[in-house]
Amino acid sequence: MATAITPLGRRVLVKRSLSEEKSAGGIFLPDTAKEKPQEAEVLALGTGKDDEGKDVSTLFTVKAGDKVLISKYGGTEVKVNGEDLLIINETDILGIIA
Repeated sequence: MATAITPLGRRVLVKRSLSEEKSAGGIFLPDTAKEKPQEAEVLALGTGKDDEGKDVSTLFTVKAGDKVLISKYGGTEVKVNGEDLLIINETDILGIIA
């Protein structure tokens, strides 16, 4: 999927997985009651430059297509081509889901 946004530095563009529509007890949840999902898919990596302009792109530990676990409230929400996406620092990625 081509995106119209390229994150800068050590940031990563991700798309959150869909949240559950029902609670564990089978009750349908409205959007306002749903928790933000912590699973996401990596769509794009940043430019890989640090504050001094030095190339650190080889230091990324994730790649596009990886399924990751992200911190619940980190990042900046953006809308690209009608999709809700999130730009996060790579340090907000807690792990890669195997």
